[in-house]
Amino acid sequence: MNVYDKAYELAKALKDSEEANLLKLAKEAAEADAEAKRMLDDFRERQSFLQQKMMAGEEPSAEEMEKMNKLYEVITLNPLIGKLLDAERRFAVVFEDVNRIMSDVLKSIVD
Repeated sequence: MNVYDKAYELAKALKDSEEANLLKLAKEAAEADAEAKRMLDDFRERQSFLQQKMMAGEEPSAEEMEKMNKLYEVITLNPLIGKLLDAERRFAVVFEDVNRIMSDVLKSIVD
């Protein structure tokens, strides 16, 4: 058994998974709608700004977090964006599960 071959098989399985396909379709649909794309781009930009702030060691203020939560509630009212964010969450769960499985194997080797 070649570990690299298995890694490529896993990558292909992730790429071909139902979750990945739903994510791709949801992303294409959201980006095809000008209003949804604008709203999503604005949200992502604000989200990125807050993440950069946190990575620099700054805690976002309660007001900033409240604004982001309200903005999230508003943009998810758009069905295309809501579907995309749900698809992102579902794919992230699968990806995190795979990472956890791999981490568990590494821990068992080291321990």
